Amino acid sequence: MNASLLHENVTLLEGRLAELAATGRTTTYGALVRDLDLRIGDLTAALEDLMEADAAANRPLRAALCEGRLAGGLPARGFFVKAASLGFDTSAPSSFVANQRAALFNAAAQD
Repeated sequence: MNASLLHENVTLLEGRLAELAATGRTTTYGALVRDLDLRIGDLTAALEDLMEADAAANRPLRAALCEGRLAGGLPARGFFVKAASLGFDTSAPSSFVANQRAALFNAAAQD
């Protein structure tokens, strides 16, 4: 994907994730694909870009607001692989996601 298209997708995604955080909700990858009119590969690339930016800025991972269809309310496996590659301890996936989501919801409530 070219850089300008990735930037556009990230911008759309940031807005949608900010709305979710402000209302204390999560969403599925499928819903994001439909809502933002993206392909799953483009969504994945944008989410990974956001994860890198969040980690570099020492912010909670906004991608934690996503749920895999068969993941029991947690993000898909790729989220944990990427988070681990960024230095996060994902050995307790449910707790890791719960903490990330709580930090996102709290930060949104402060704004």
